[in-house]
Amino acid sequence: MNTVRASHIVWDWNGTLLHDNAVVLAAVNEVCAAFGRAPLQWEEWQEFYSRPVRACYERLLDRTLDDEAWARVDRLYHDRYDVLLHTSVLAPGVPEQLVTWRETGRTQSLLSMWFHSQLVPTVAGHGLTDLFNRVDGLPGDLGGESKTDHLIRHLEAQNLNPASVVVIGDVVDDAQAAAAVGAPCILVATGAMTRPALESTGAPVANTIPEAMQHVVPA
Repeated sequence: MNTVRASHIVWDWNGTLLHDNAVVLAAVNEVCAAFGRAPLQWEEWQEFYSRPVRACYERLLDRTLDDEAWARVDRLYHDRYDVLLHTSVLAPGVPEQLVTWRETGRTQSLLSMWFHSQLVPTVAGHGLTDLFNRVDGLPGDLGGESKTDHLIRHLEAQNLNPASVVVIGDVVDDAQAAAAVGAPCILVATGAMTRPALESTGAPVANTIPEAMQHVVPA
């Protein structure tokens, strides 16, 4: 088994710690309906999903999205997502695995590409806030960016050496962001991308959070 040594974990939220696949699919299909596209099954969405998300939706909808159209896509998606969010649950092994990590004396934080204004109360609603040294979501009110610049700022704000950190997420963008800053990454095949896509990054790929933690050796 490939292992990484780390004293700090940067966790992703949607699709990693939060099991929200059904909500995501319903929100995607809300966009599809508005743009005259047939609804998708989850496996089809996994094949389409990529970052930047704007380009992903252009492939999905087979059209170029100007700023106005992209804002409409983003609004349709998040309005539906917000309505159904309460039906999401924490991933298996959460919060137990996070509590165990903290009890070793190591630290962890949360970095999500979901809006900060919604992320913070949602994390608090699940009783997880105190497990993290820092919780950062996406500033502003329009999503779809890459995670790299946000990860750089997230680590700098905590004075963390990337070599001491492992990023755990569910999409290729998590691995690319980790590689860009010089941190290892572990991916979980629980979210919006197929396992072959995750494996193409060269990062270890686990089926669950507990399995992912088997790859982490506390430093």
